[in-house]
Amino acid sequence: MNSLSLEGKVAIVTGSSRGIGRSIAEHLAAAGARVVISSRKVDSCRQVAESINDSGGEAIAVAANISDKAQLEQLVDATRQQWGRIDILVCNAASNPYYGPMADMPDEAFDKILHNNIVSNHWLAKLVLPDMAQRKDGAVIIVSSIGGLKGTGVLGAYAISKAADMQLARNLAIEWGPHNVRVNCIAPGLIRTDFARALWENPEVLSHYEKQTPLRRIGEPEDIGGIAVLLASRAGAFITGQTIVADGGVTIAG
Repeated sequence: MNSLSLEGKVAIVTGSSRGIGRSIAEHLAAAGARVVISSRKVDSCRQVAESINDSGGEAIAVAANISDKAQLEQLVDATRQQWGRIDILVCNAASNPYYGPMADMPDEAFDKILHNNIVSNHWLAKLVLPDMAQRKDGAVIIVSSIGGLKGTGVLGAYAISKAADMQLARNLAIEWGPHNVRVNCIAPGLIRTDFARALWENPEVLSHYEKQTPLRRIGEPEDIGGIAVLLASRAGAFITGQTIVADGGVTIAG
C-alpha cells in the first residue's frame, strides 16, 4: 500500500504558477492527483499545466484573483465541471504589498493583506468543505509562514495574517473533523521564490539567515511540495489542525 498515493484525487492549488505553489502542484500531480493550476495570469497557469501534462500528470489552468469572491466561485465551479469533485484544496496565494514598520503602513495595504491572506482562504474553504464533508473525506492545506510565529518590525500585517491562517486551520479542523475533513497549515521559512526575492538577493541578509539556520541554507520550493503530499494523503490521515514548520530549523535556533 502506498500511503502517499493521491490517485483519483482532485486538487486546487492557488498561486501555483510559480514558487511554492508550483512545487506543491507538481508534487501532488506526481503523486497521482489531477491538479488545477490557478493564479491571476492565465498564460502562466497554462505553462505550468502543460509542463505537468507533458510529464505524465494531469492538470488544467483556471485563472482567478483571490481578492474576488466571484472568481473563486468560478474556480471551484470550473473544477467540478472538469472533474466532478474537489478532494484537496491548497490555499497558497498571498499578498504582501508593504515592507516596513506598521506605524507607516497605509490602511489600504493593511486591508489588502488581511483580505487576501485570510478572508480569501475562508471563502475558498467554505466553497469546498460541504462537499468534502458529504463524502466523508477531504484535505485543506493553508500555506502560512514562520512570520506568524514571532514578532517582526517590518512584516507586521503579513505576520498577523499568517498567524490568523494558523488559527483558521485550527477552527476549521474542529468544525469539520467529525466529517473526516482535515485542515492544516504549512509554515515555510525563507524560500528562494520571487515573493521573497528582496530578502535572499541581498547578500548580507542571505548570509545572516544562513548562519542562523541549523541546516545552513535557505529553502527551495521543492522543500515544501512533499509536505503537502503528506498532508493530503493517507499518510497524513490523523493530522489535523496543525502547523508544520519547514524552515531549516531557524525558529528553534534563537
